[in-house]
Amino acid sequence: MTARIRENVARLSAYVPGEQPADPSVLKLNTNENPYPPSPHVEDVLRRYATDGLRRYPDPASNRLRETIARLHGCGVEHVFCGNGSDEILALCIRAFVERHGKIGNFDPSYSLYPVLAAIGGKDTVPLALAPDFTCPPIPDRYDVPLFFWTNPNAPTSLLSARDPIQTYAERSEGVVVVDEAYVDFARADCAALALSLPNLLVTRSLSKSYSLAGIRLGYAIGHADLIEALFKIKDAYNVNQLTQEMGRAAIEDQEHMRENVRRIIHTRDRLTVALRERDFETLTSQTNFLWTKPARGSAADLFRQLRERGVLVRHFNAPRIDEYLRVSIGTDEQMDRFLAALDV
Repeated sequence: MTARIRENVARLSAYVPGEQPADPSVLKLNTNENPYPPSPHVEDVLRRYATDGLRRYPDPASNRLRETIARLHGCGVEHVFCGNGSDEILALCIRAFVERHGKIGNFDPSYSLYPVLAAIGGKDTVPLALAPDFTCPPIPDRYDVPLFFWTNPNAPTSLLSARDPIQTYAERSEGVVVVDEAYVDFARADCAALALSLPNLLVTRSLSKSYSLAGIRLGYAIGHADLIEALFKIKDAYNVNQLTQEMGRAAIEDQEHMRENVRRIIHTRDRLTVALRERDFETLTSQTNFLWTKPARGSAADLFRQLRERGVLVRHFNAPRIDEYLRVSIGTDEQMDRFLAALDV
């Protein structure tokens, strides 16, 4: 390995996912997984493909899956792209829409993968600080980048931005705006219609949260056909495997099952918000399947360690502005009762 290669590798920082405990007795509230099973139709797909469905290559364009997504959003398949999780789509956007010396915009704090992907692509980020209350500030007129990631609702802060400022920025921007809607099924509004009406706005979605399919790694984007075509030009040939395509179709077609799970999670989320505020935790009004909360006493880092010792995993980020908070995934009512009991020890 040459000195230059070593230097390039050394400057990269890896994305740090939430801990995956080997002990099944640990209560895992640190990666925003859905506590309920996916649609039973997903199991039907697994049984069907267990015998003869895996010997052939998958459809490289994921056409049947794209048709299902297009029906969901009332658009043509030319407006839909499928990826190996929405993370792959975010990485492809950097490759497709940012030139060699271009920069990538995002709010801060936001999804910590953005600067990692930017660095892998040799790009710099130009973050905009969130307001003290973690809401998104107006984007200055002088601020423009070839690619802006707008996480909505935001992670890890759980808040939803209104559509108007997103539309205003996209309409005046000469770059591409990607609205990362990984948690949007738990929110009261979305930007899907904007993506189908503006030529420079993409919306990305994930099946990891609301559809209970984090294990199959499936995401998709909707937007102008020209943007979708650009992603197709640079993707891997078979970027979404056959099982993932078929399980994704089965889950998306069962909207009733997904919506019922979302309703249960929102009900539990609201109940936990009240319980934490009764304990004087500063807890934001979430539009996601997790809560962003600041302990009433002591440090968040100390509480994180104490909960871990009591068999409960939540997420703590050791970074400026957010190190005083914990991110708590919403589980079942019984799991939340166990979490609260661990808090009250």
